[in-house]
Amino acid sequence: MAEPNNREVYRASTYAPVNIAVIKYWGKRNTTLNLPTNSSLSVTLSQDDLRTHTTASCSSSFTDDTLSLNGSPQDISGARTQACLRELRQLRKDVEAQEPQAPKLADMKLQIVSENNFPTAAGLASSAAGFAALVRAVADLYHLPASPTDLSRIARQGSGSACRSLMGGYVAWEKGKQDDGSDSLAYEVAPANHWPEMKALVLVASAEKKDVSSTAGMQQTVASSTLFEHRAKEVVPKRMKAMEKAIHDRDFAAFATLTMKDSNNFHACNLDTDPPIFYMNDVSRAAVRMCEAINFSYDRLICAYTFDAGPNAVIYYLDDHENEVAGTFKELVGGVKGWEGKRGAAVKDGAKLPEGTEVVAEILKKGISRVILTGVGDGPRRTEDQLC
Repeated sequence: MAEPNNREVYRASTYAPVNIAVIKYWGKRNTTLNLPTNSSLSVTLSQDDLRTHTTASCSSSFTDDTLSLNGSPQDISGARTQACLRELRQLRKDVEAQEPQAPKLADMKLQIVSENNFPTAAGLASSAAGFAALVRAVADLYHLPASPTDLSRIARQGSGSACRSLMGGYVAWEKGKQDDGSDSLAYEVAPANHWPEMKALVLVASAEKKDVSSTAGMQQTVASSTLFEHRAKEVVPKRMKAMEKAIHDRDFAAFATLTMKDSNNFHACNLDTDPPIFYMNDVSRAAVRMCEAINFSYDRLICAYTFDAGPNAVIYYLDDHENEVAGTFKELVGGVKGWEGKRGAAVKDGAKLPEGTEVVAEILKKGISRVILTGVGDGPRRTEDQLC
């Protein structure tokens, strides 16, 4: 869309969501194309709570491609970003070849501005939302007729898990078999409205940048962990089928069991790496113990923890159990940021802590700096709110 006062500038903006995997992606069979060693499955979280906002602009007056994140210039020359832009520009050239009167946007330089409303590089899937937003914004700018599945192939090359953030609800990423990555795509397992009761509580144990990046960690694990090979070949394929069934059946007990087992297995592979990788910390482990205690006290699974490549806990539960789950953590860390707002205020604290949790309760009180209340949500949204 051209600005009234400068018709050589074209802009499009989008919001893109974070997704948190319940069957984890870890390891690459092709590092250049970001082809995974195993399939994965995630829950797309609500953009009202966690999102990247990206504006893509192009103009014949721009002299260079530029990228800014949260007000800071970023290196746009990296192979991952360039792979995404190259593919998107080629698709735009295909459009221009079919429509001779269309503006020659593919030859113009791009200015991309992004903002996250959550900590970056701290294990909250910032790269997934970031590359999904970049690809979706540029695709909208170029008026590409590509589907989310088509765009997932492009976003995957920027950040593997970004392919899942191009769709809402419950999303799988098929690892694929082709060497060129043409069949390594995301697909929707179920839309958000299939199981809208799914909620999530994020416990931010650290907003600091992690000391071992996901990219480096994956390479180390693939190269040295014998447990990882078993995970990729035997464990994940069975869990993918079981998780899809749990989602289709809206079976929270099965969902919770698979989610926690897969998180544990993923981090066990990191510990089996040489040298071992420690993404979880004492606060993370305290969150695990508290979830186990909550489930034990109710004699059934009402919450499920999972940890990506970072210390922050994501705890899934159904909205019927908001007070039992979120209320327990509010009793512990009700003074930190994140409880403000209608939903947070409605969560009842004062819940009786499960027996035997005094030590982990103190660790959580000292170690949690912020909470985020969220739930399953939709895919990227186009917006007229432009970043400059």
